[in-house]
Amino acid sequence: MIAIVGILVVLFMVFGGYLGSGGTMGIILKALPFEMVMIGGAAIGAFLLGNDISTVKASGREIGRVFKGPKWKPQDYHDLLCLLFELIWLGRQNPVAVEEHIEGPDASSIFSRYPKIQADHDAVELICDTLRAASMNYDDPNQVEEVLDKRLMAHKHHQLHPSHAVQIVADALPALGIVAAVLGIIKTMGAIDEPPDILGKMIGGALTGTFLGVFLAYGFVGPIASRMRAIVEEDDHFNQLIREVLIANLHAHPANICIEVGRQNTPHHQRPDFADLENAMRELKKNAA
Repeated sequence: MIAIVGILVVLFMVFGGYLGSGGTMGIILKALPFEMVMIGGAAIGAFLLGNDISTVKASGREIGRVFKGPKWKPQDYHDLLCLLFELIWLGRQNPVAVEEHIEGPDASSIFSRYPKIQADHDAVELICDTLRAASMNYDDPNQVEEVLDKRLMAHKHHQLHPSHAVQIVADALPALGIVAAVLGIIKTMGAIDEPPDILGKMIGGALTGTFLGVFLAYGFVGPIASRMRAIVEEDDHFNQLIREVLIANLHAHPANICIEVGRQNTPHHQRPDFADLENAMRELKKNAA
């Protein structure tokens, strides 16, 4: 919703200010379709040229998330901590019993209580692989921690790739606007014998290209790329929470301490309430007994 408000504010302030200062939209509207074809078409073509099909598809999905916001909400962080508590607590009580949940999370009765998390392949794989590694009795837990850190870094780098690709397009748009403007000037120079009023409109149409390139770059595409990056950073806290809890588990802290470590490292606006989480863990223990 906030993204739509931002778009409306940009349009209203730019064109409202232009019209309020005495400008007219006639020349801009006449040139706009052709300038959009040149600038927008070139930008899309360059985007396709510089990226593979998986990045193109991922960019489309990520742009959609600009309007939807981050995937993980406060309730999801609460559910994640409850899920991790169940797995850690069961693993301490019965190491063999927890293996069926790790090896078959799709059919796991524990994972199925948290369907949104269960449906996220990356989160489930991260949890299961780390718990599996912990069960191998590494001599040094830091070995698992190092592997986990490298994995999270690689995952985040991959998730940020679409925002980088869109940012490159934003950086190129002003130059593409100049290209469109130069073509407009070439067209104008070919009609140099026309009356001044006609030449003025042709020059105005040419300058629309420069305006459009800069306007799209800094008014829309650049902010979209920035928002895409911010959403990836926000959702990465979910993976970092998994890391903190499972690393604490590797160091053999009590299950409730592991969960509290994760809760404390959750961003404040997503952090579950201590008492609510404590009650939830108490209920999970009671139901498992």
